[in-house]
Amino acid sequence: MYPSPKPPQRYSTDSVFCPQDVVEEAVLLLLITESTASGDAVISRAPDHKEERETSLQDATSIYDLLSIGMARRGQYAMLSECLERAMKFSFNEFHLWHQLGLSLMACGKGVGAVSVIKECARMRPEDPSLPMLAAKVCIGQLHWLEEAEALSQSVVSMGEEAAEFLSRAYLTVGLCCSLQASDGKRHHYENEYELVLTKAHALDPHDAKIALYLSLQLALVRQVAAAMDPLQVALSLRGDDLHSLHLLTLLLSAQKHHQHALETLTLALSQHPENFNLLFTKVKLEEVLYGPGVALQTCQDMLQLWQNRYDFTRTSEGDDSSSINPPEPLPLNRKPSGLHLTLPDFQDSETGSQSGPSIALSRLEQAMSEVSAVSSAHKQGPTYIWNTLERIWLQAGELFMAEGRVKEAQFCVQEAAVLFPNSHSVLLLRGRLAEFKGNQDEAKGLYDEALAIHPNGHRILLHLLLVRCGRVGLGEKVLRDAVQAQSTSHEAWSGLGEALQSQGSSQAPDCFLTALELESSCPIRPFTIIPREL
Repeated sequence: MYPSPKPPQRYSTDSVFCPQDVVEEAVLLLLITESTASGDAVISRAPDHKEERETSLQDATSIYDLLSIGMARRGQYAMLSECLERAMKFSFNEFHLWHQLGLSLMACGKGVGAVSVIKECARMRPEDPSLPMLAAKVCIGQLHWLEEAEALSQSVVSMGEEAAEFLSRAYLTVGLCCSLQASDGKRHHYENEYELVLTKAHALDPHDAKIALYLSLQLALVRQVAAAMDPLQVALSLRGDDLHSLHLLTLLLSAQKHHQHALETLTLALSQHPENFNLLFTKVKLEEVLYGPGVALQTCQDMLQLWQNRYDFTRTSEGDDSSSINPPEPLPLNRKPSGLHLTLPDFQDSETGSQSGPSIALSRLEQAMSEVSAVSSAHKQGPTYIWNTLERIWLQAGELFMAEGRVKEAQFCVQEAAVLFPNSHSVLLLRGRLAEFKGNQDEAKGLYDEALAIHPNGHRILLHLLLVRCGRVGLGEKVLRDAVQAQSTSHEAWSGLGEALQSQGSSQAPDCFLTALELESSCPIRPFTIIPREL
């Protein structure tokens, strides 16, 4: 509704923007005003221009504040950051505009620029502990700059009581950085140190649910499963519907081999978060253990349908009303169906249950691959993570089909995943397993080598277990020793190393097998590292 009773005159011309509502019109007017204000701003630092400079800065600041409100409502953080960057030429040591720029860069995903700007804000106000913590959040969440985040949080720890309520979060950040570096294989000798830091954070703020959750997670990572239950109960008492707390409880129950209770807990979590793919992947693993691959495959089919309902559309531009700063779960979509029908293959005869003839299987495969080519042509649209999710669903289904001995269906799923990411190490790994399953040892070795070349540290345990079974004991032993150093709680690594040493007649093999048995007794259905560690 316009403030004037007489609506504005409209012009029908090509390439002319017409505001659709009052907010868009206000933003358009503010952009015009901002262009004028930034051009007329007084840049001179001469003392006799001080009054004019302060007046122009005050006027410009008011315009940028209004722009921030209007553009945030439309999710136009990238455009807002460009406007604020233009203001930097007359904003020397002006904290407010620098802070607004840092927040806008953070919101639009420009993490490197955001950290630089926020650190400059911290230089202007060294007594403010929130600024280093904000920069540390970007370092962990967007950039994975763990050493930089640890240094920033340590600067807050050094403030002591002056950091007030940020002190506990600073200890939490230090603990998270150390834990993440340990998961990356960079720091694996100081597990007790991480636990002490997180315990200190919990003692400073026992009512912070996130601190309690991450203390529990750190205990779980070092396989203190029983001890991890206590802080997790605190976290759940504070936030009973928290997604990650319920998921961690599921994993802890599975580590204690209470798979039925774990599935019941997961069902509760899914009732509150029904479209969370991370929970659904855990459900697949639990169903496979409890009911077999057939039931788990039905969940994979449900996941494919869910993915298609949410993501098989053309995405809107950044300017959608409901855009958010962090885009992890569904982004706004324009409903323009592509005509694809994602479904698991079934090359069995419906009457006899036996494998159908090659010609029938081939025709079905060709029909399905025509749909896959359509996915290939569209898969570069939208964020990469949604296509990574689809790849994981196909690979998970392929593993389940292999467990049932249905080679053709497994091969179909691998081909689907390969169309999305042909050079993915996960795809090459499953292709190698499939080749080994069919007895093609040479092909399997070649595929494992390709996967290792692409991602030497990914899936190394499973990869080198397969290398050992393929007869390449020397290479398997070498890298399995590295795997044990990097992931000392992996029973697969210890068991594989034991097999390699046993084949060479080493006396160390029994110790490796005993360690593997001990670790397997506390192994969760999926790794504890699937719980996100972020601020």
